[in-house]
Amino acid sequence: MKKTTSLLIALVLILTTFGIIMLASASPAQAEKMKHGPYFFVEHQLIFLALALVVGMGCALVDYRVWIKLALPVMLLAVVLLVAVRVPPLRHKINGSYRWLMLGPVNFQPSELAKFAVICWLAWWMSHVRRRATDFKMGLVMPMAGLGLILVLLMVEPDFGTTFLIAFVGMLLMYLGGSRFKYLAVAGMGGLLGFAAMIMHNSVRSRRILAFLWPDEYAKNEAFQLNEALHAFVLGGPTGVGFGASMQKQHYLPEAHTDFIFPIIGEELGLIATLLVVLAFIVFFILGMRISFRAPDQFGRLLAFGITMMITLQAAINIAVVTGCMPTKGLALPFISYGGSSILLTYAMVGVLINIARQVEADPRPSDFRCIRDQHHDF
Repeated sequence: MKKTTSLLIALVLILTTFGIIMLASASPAQAEKMKHGPYFFVEHQLIFLALALVVGMGCALVDYRVWIKLALPVMLLAVVLLVAVRVPPLRHKINGSYRWLMLGPVNFQPSELAKFAVICWLAWWMSHVRRRATDFKMGLVMPMAGLGLILVLLMVEPDFGTTFLIAFVGMLLMYLGGSRFKYLAVAGMGGLLGFAAMIMHNSVRSRRILAFLWPDEYAKNEAFQLNEALHAFVLGGPTGVGFGASMQKQHYLPEAHTDFIFPIIGEELGLIATLLVVLAFIVFFILGMRISFRAPDQFGRLLAFGITMMITLQAAINIAVVTGCMPTKGLALPFISYGGSSILLTYAMVGVLINIARQVEADPRPSDFRCIRDQHHDF
């Protein structure tokens, strides 16, 4: 397990360093457009990265079982902050959505905290009611109440990308924790219908769906960003046009330093570099699953699984969006995209994952976790 921990730390640091390097290439045009210095975004990211390293190391040193007691307080804090994004003068509207809190000179995105809060809450609850997880009330209604509250607050912002991400990971955690599949299937179908209704009543999001289905008809509007992203990949070819030589980042591709930094990687460094990034996240997933399978208890296993899935699934969705495989979601590429809140909370989650691995090193016995589903063969 020491080798797993060391490889995980090295992988995260490599991805982060690569992200800073690519940010230095992708962000100057946007920074100058906003009347800032060329490395404005890099400087801000480095400040948050320094703080993230401290937070990550702190989480790695603190026994992960402390989150059993903190699960409910963190969940309540996430709810309060998600409500606060609608309250002036704290709220800050960007691109038509209230997703940020203005805390002095810093903007904080509560949805990043909500990801970790939901993981902690569900890992704690499902391990707490382990023997009654197949019960309708204990295995579905109670955990779904907390999860549903977070999802509703996210949809109101609106932030459909994070809503989908948290909902998917949350349902997986409930299933692994012992909730019956038939209950989750019905709840999931109901949630999808509600999600679809919200999109239909949101003209911006519904047009994004139409642009995804018929990109040529929306080439100058909603599909413009995707078309420019795909053009970046075409320009890059197998080996890229060279670091710093991207044309798409020169105001052709919006959000080139945040959600759409992956196409800039493809343009400048080529297909080979993009495949290496994908490989890095696959390795991260494997390492995280290895830690989850060997965690000392059910809470640790669910916690490690949730963290691993949250980070890797977000990366998968980001890459799927910028390559035209999914409608635009607005999710950053973990460790690489610009975003202070994202790097801070992602490092916190990685720190918790490392601590679980350290506990396995201290007690190398096989996990005594047994999913209740293994004890009840009905659905």
